[in-house]
Amino acid sequence: MRGLLPDLMAKRKEENFFSPDNAKRPRQEELEDFDKDGDEDECTVSFTNGTSTLTAAEVGIIESIQLRNFMCHSMLGPFKFGSNVNFIVGNNGSGKSAVLTALIVGLGGKAVATNRGSSLKGFVKDGQNSADVSITLRNRGDDAYRANAYGSSIIVQQRISMDGSRSYKLKSETGTVISTRKEELIAILDHFNIQVDNPVSVLTQEMSKQFLQSKNEGDKYKFFMKATQLEQMKEDYSYIMETKERTKEQISQGEERLIELKRQCLEKEERFQSIAGLSTMKNNLEELKHEMAWAVVNEIEKQLNAIRDNIKIGEDRAARLDRKMEDQQVRLNEAENKYKDIQDRLEKIFQETNARAPECLALKTDVTAKKRVYNEAEVLYNRSLNEYRALMKDDEQLCKRIEELKKSTDQSLESECLERQKKISWLKERVMALKDQESSVNQEIEQFQQAIEKDKEESIRIKREELDVKHALSYNQRQLKELKDSKTDRLKRFGPHVPALLEAIDDAYKRGLFTYKPIGPLGACIHLRDPELALAIESCLKGLLQAYCCHNHADERVLQALMERFYSRGTPRPQIIVSEFRNEMYDVRHRAAYHPEFPTVLTALEIDNAVVANSLIDMRGIETVLLIKNNSVARKVMQSKKPPRNCREAFTADGDQVFEERYYSSENKRPKFLSKDVDSEISDLEIEVENKMAQILNLQQHSSALEKDIKRSEEFLRRRQIHYRELKEDEAQENKIKMKMVEKNMEQQKENMEHLKSLKIEAERKYDAIKLKINQLSDLAEPLKDELNLADSEVDNQKRGKQHYEEKQKEHLDTLNKKKRELDMKEKELEEKMSQARQICPERIEVQKSASILDKEINRLRQKIQAEHASHGDREEIMKQYQEARETYLDLDNKVKTLRRFIKLLEEIMTHRYKTYQQFRRCLTLRCKLYFDNLLSQRTYCGKMNFDHKNETLSISVQPGEGNKAAFSDMRALSGGERSFSTVCFILSLWSIAESPFRCLDEFDVYMDMVNRRIAMDMILKMADSQRFRQFILLTPQSMSSLPSSKLIRILRMSDPERGQTTLPFQPGTQEEEEDRR
Repeated sequence: MRGLLPDLMAKRKEENFFSPDNAKRPRQEELEDFDKDGDEDECTVSFTNGTSTLTAAEVGIIESIQLRNFMCHSMLGPFKFGSNVNFIVGNNGSGKSAVLTALIVGLGGKAVATNRGSSLKGFVKDGQNSADVSITLRNRGDDAYRANAYGSSIIVQQRISMDGSRSYKLKSETGTVISTRKEELIAILDHFNIQVDNPVSVLTQEMSKQFLQSKNEGDKYKFFMKATQLEQMKEDYSYIMETKERTKEQISQGEERLIELKRQCLEKEERFQSIAGLSTMKNNLEELKHEMAWAVVNEIEKQLNAIRDNIKIGEDRAARLDRKMEDQQVRLNEAENKYKDIQDRLEKIFQETNARAPECLALKTDVTAKKRVYNEAEVLYNRSLNEYRALMKDDEQLCKRIEELKKSTDQSLESECLERQKKISWLKERVMALKDQESSVNQEIEQFQQAIEKDKEESIRIKREELDVKHALSYNQRQLKELKDSKTDRLKRFGPHVPALLEAIDDAYKRGLFTYKPIGPLGACIHLRDPELALAIESCLKGLLQAYCCHNHADERVLQALMERFYSRGTPRPQIIVSEFRNEMYDVRHRAAYHPEFPTVLTALEIDNAVVANSLIDMRGIETVLLIKNNSVARKVMQSKKPPRNCREAFTADGDQVFEERYYSSENKRPKFLSKDVDSEISDLEIEVENKMAQILNLQQHSSALEKDIKRSEEFLRRRQIHYRELKEDEAQENKIKMKMVEKNMEQQKENMEHLKSLKIEAERKYDAIKLKINQLSDLAEPLKDELNLADSEVDNQKRGKQHYEEKQKEHLDTLNKKKRELDMKEKELEEKMSQARQICPERIEVQKSASILDKEINRLRQKIQAEHASHGDREEIMKQYQEARETYLDLDNKVKTLRRFIKLLEEIMTHRYKTYQQFRRCLTLRCKLYFDNLLSQRTYCGKMNFDHKNETLSISVQPGEGNKAAFSDMRALSGGERSFSTVCFILSLWSIAESPFRCLDEFDVYMDMVNRRIAMDMILKMADSQRFRQFILLTPQSMSSLPSSKLIRILRMSDPERGQTTLPFQPGTQEEEEDRR
């Protein structure tokens, strides 16, 4: 091990493997420079070549140690140690661990290695400026270090300052300072193979506790690697490999430099050889100029041919664009004619409707007036008829009475004359009273008849209103049901069959029946930015909200077949839009309407699918429709002298449609498809349904009350008529003249009534006819409005298409004209270049190279000629530069080749060394296992150690008692004492395979019972007896009074410190006096 390790450790100190001057890492810091504690404070422990085997502890052991102002102690020591076994015993706080800490720090160890602090300044006693540590190392025999300078002992003195820095003094046995350099201390430690940071050499109290309590197999493996210095060897290999990679980078850089040097060398050589070829270069330059002149002409001719070809292609494309523009103009004219025709038809209908409206109103008024006049005439006729009938009865009675009077005249002419006169007077009064009563009854009858007629008209009106309210109620109930269904499925708003239809579409798409899956309904694919505009957008899009989009007509036919399963024949179906699906939305910025305050339908919607947006743009031109909430503002914006640019129409929040010269009110009061607040809509509809039902109930109650009033009035009228007839029976006929006048008047009234009846019937007929015509015109206007919108969209599409082709044609013509101008310029340039070429070379020559290549060759040749002219008289200097460049190139080339050979050799050496390292690791592993088994067997323990070098773990299994009685178990299953004993065996095994002049253990027996402590102590003493050339320093709080008497054992007892004490005296043991220094 001592032969192999020094070579490997020496390699670690090579900073550059390819520099023979550096065999070790340079250590340039001086000890008096007071390095701060930290990474700079690290002392690298290494081995040196040529270390001979130590015998009888002649070199490297500790003879004495003395501390001053170190940690909490003002003065400790000097402690003088024996050459073999030394026990430092004492109670806690007596200074045992301080001695071990001073040993680590005094020999250059870092503060963190002591587990007592992170900085050196923490070791200076409070109130003091510095701390001193003095350690004396034995230096005798053939392996002594610089014996002529140091003598038989080397004194290492270290001073630690308050700022954490430290300085060294290395003295001879006589006290003479030999060196103050840290490198000298490192060389001494390397020579003696002292490793203060190796836990096998110095195992501190904290590390001992940590190691004894550790159950991690990785920690045990690291402990083994560090103790045997295999870890250091592994790090050396890694360092060598890193250096090899850096060397490869240097080789790569050298190769790049070689290329540059080769180029420079060739340039120098070319310059050297070019002196003789100066005239040849001038001739070549003239030839190149001739070729250059005609090469320029060739390139211009090629450019001219390319331009002519481009112009011909451009003219053909211009002709195609002209034909497309003509076709587009034809389609635009057709669309405009269609739009104008539909607009004229719609305007004609509106004009006719508006023209008939006053007539209809006048006829309605005339019908009402004629009804009233006819009713009045009928009342008068009935009154006259009743009067005539009464007079007829009175006349019959009077005639009878006159005949009776005539017969009785002769009998009682005188006696009865007076009585008759009285009777006549009474009858006249009676007639007057009856006439008054008759007039009153007639008025009552007329009033009751008018009341009955009015009640009947009111009843008819109420029944008609009730029917309208029932229709509205039925519509609202259907809408309410759809809204409630849409709460669970929003798609049901667009029709009860929509969810099932969409499932069928998904199934068909999965079966591959569609090229692209149809999209719809479109209303479900859009979202409102402003909910207040829902009714306006529904009024604009109308049936498109329920429409579907297909990629082609084949997909449309499949979708039609699916719809037949859900929509019966004769019922309206959703519209299907066939348009090729695109992933990007149309760019409509140049044709979209714009207003700073009001959005268009396109900007008011959030549309995630480009196909949906493009379909609405194609079918409805939503980019040209403004949305203006207020009706009056919409009229003001659209019907002003200058409406917004590109705006065709606008819609208000109430759904009204506004054109430049027309205004259409919406029939809908609320949105059906796009409302977001479904609960609010349901609540409003429920309230409206309740209101309609209450209205129907009120109308029914009112109608019932009117029917009762009509019955009461008819009953009262019947009684009045009976009373009237009774009055007529009592009334006497005054005279025949009155009857004739009444009869004549009655005939006139009858004729007048018949005439008025015919007028009334004619007026009703005319009113019904014109009302029917107006309704028919309204029915015709609705589809025409949709056709007008579609025609308007088509006109806009054709205009955009025409504008597109016009812009493309204009752009193309501009490019074509530019090419023609370029052609003219190139032709002129060709003439000039040909003239110049003939001046340079009258006869045209064939040129194979391009003008750019010839130009580069001419410039390079000119530079050479100029350079030759400049250096024509300095031939020696050119020769010298060429020789220097060539030598530099060859020298670097030789170095790169040498490095390549070195890298190859290094790889071979490293392969061999790594194999040796693995073999060495295997040998150490086997030795450690053998020593461990041997030590365990002293207590009849059985155990085994399993090394896993791949995973870097070390597992130890121990079985107390005889091995054949039970299976091996992990150390974690052992008691504290057994585990401590096993760990001591492991440490002793490592001592047997590791090289170091001294061993230090701090409180190694802290977790052992008396039996295990006695056994472990015997084992340590036995090993110490077998290795008398090594020194053992053991720290323990035990008294060690039971140890056997031996001259090889020295017990150093520490006294408990007293208050105010500045020095801790050392009391030597009674077993042996202090050995004199040899």
